[in-house]
Amino acid sequence: MDADVTVVVVVGPTASGKSALAVAVASALGGDVVNADAMQLYRGMLIGTAAPTAAEQGGVRHHLLGVLDPGQEGSVAAYQSLARATVDGLLARGTPVVVVGGSGLYVRALLDDLAFPPTDAGVRAGLEAELAAGGAPALHARLVAIDPAAAAAVLPTNGRRIVRALEVQELTGRPFSATQPSLGPSRWEALQVGLDPPLPVLDRRIEARVDRMWAAGLVAEVARLRAHGLGRTAARALGYAQVLRQLDGELTAEQARADTVRATRRFVRRQRSWWRRDDRVRWLPVPDVLTAYDGDPGPLLRVSLDAVAAHQVAADVHPDAARVTPPI
Repeated sequence: MDADVTVVVVVGPTASGKSALAVAVASALGGDVVNADAMQLYRGMLIGTAAPTAAEQGGVRHHLLGVLDPGQEGSVAAYQSLARATVDGLLARGTPVVVVGGSGLYVRALLDDLAFPPTDAGVRAGLEAELAAGGAPALHARLVAIDPAAAAAVLPTNGRRIVRALEVQELTGRPFSATQPSLGPSRWEALQVGLDPPLPVLDRRIEARVDRMWAAGLVAEVARLRAHGLGRTAARALGYAQVLRQLDGELTAEQARADTVRATRRFVRRQRSWWRRDDRVRWLPVPDVLTAYDGDPGPLLRVSLDAVAAHQVAADVHPDAARVTPPI
């Protein structure tokens, strides 16, 4: 593979078929896959995160799967350092890299020039105590008063993000929104390709996916993980949070499954909104995306490799042309 195009990034919402495409592209290029899914970083969280099995990995080496203990609190800053070192190491050995994941901020942290504001355990503990006592809406109202731009981007029910925004404001004296990056040149001149099936298709896939998770033993997986200790982040993951409530008797199995479907559908809509704001993503043709998911990846793989070739030509002709590219 030419040095001008050494990193391909496959993005899109949950249940869009990213993992299978990443494996196919990496296999065709003779490369490795690097995970950019925040929850697949956790060891033992396999069923609920739909982490690729050995068979699904198709003999392609995968990196950053199961590297954290579920009791650990992962962070995007820690991922940035680890993932960049991983990608740089692969490129130094001449190995093409295919990054795949639906965690938008993690992909952005890997590719873009993000510097993360400081954190303070004492300040955060105080804000989390307020969150527990008064609820997320009350803290969100405070955020509206001091940083309307950040408040507009955070759901009033998302206590974790509200706490982080208030923590940054308290530590730096600057609005959290002022610390957020703007889009710029991608690190390594990466090519980003996206899969985005129509919402009705995604909704059906999500429901089928959740059914498969329960059938594959998600409840037993969560019980086993909890016995060894689950941190706050891991316990909030889609499916895991619902199963924990099922195990505690707060939900029936059917209610937990239905709530997982609803929560995943909401998450997918947020993912789609995130990715559509980034005009560097080259969206792959929907018919090919649907055909691949139905069992024929050939057309989608061909159009993906065509995108790689076009990106390579652009990089050869004018390096900056490869950095921001129009949709396919």
